[in-house]
Amino acid sequence: MTSAPRPDVVRLVVIDMQRVFRDEGQWQVPRYDEIVPVIEQLQQELGSSAVFTRFVRDETEHGAWAAYYQRWNEMRYPANSNAWDITIDVPGTATVVDAPTFSKWGPQLAALVPEGTRMVLTGVATDCCVLSTALGAVDAGRFVTVISDGCAAVADQAQQQTLALLGLLSPMCEVMTSDQYLSRRA
Repeated sequence: MTSAPRPDVVRLVVIDMQRVFRDEGQWQVPRYDEIVPVIEQLQQELGSSAVFTRFVRDETEHGAWAAYYQRWNEMRYPANSNAWDITIDVPGTATVVDAPTFSKWGPQLAALVPEGTRMVLTGVATDCCVLSTALGAVDAGRFVTVISDGCAAVADQAQQQTLALLGLLSPMCEVMTSDQYLSRRA
């Protein structure tokens, strides 16, 4: 039984830093470019064992996903489209996890973030994929730190509201800036 994360065991998880969320279009995250230097700094500080995720549309659009893509029709890119490309450097030692769902938490990510490991979460969008991944990890008994200046939402108000919601899950989920996190690790 693990009651606290081991302070020396962390895994940086970078959620959906992809062209489809950076470039102008229906899913653009306005502050995307602002969080890139924060993620890059964390990657340097935490080592090369980062996990990058990609949201990639399931072209079969099972169940409610068909209605979702009717609403976001312009986003019906095929799975091999460069719209799904990660826009920041992914080191050769990093793992990339693809999923057609908002939450990237599942067996593959769970194996990469075993119990006792603190998941340091960054990426886009805070109010969707970051939130759902954090909730899945917390439900699975993982400790999560969401880096507030390493995430971006569709709007500033959505960012503030989502971070406040995640903060309510303390101590399972902590929200802090990259400077606060790195100072605490030092």
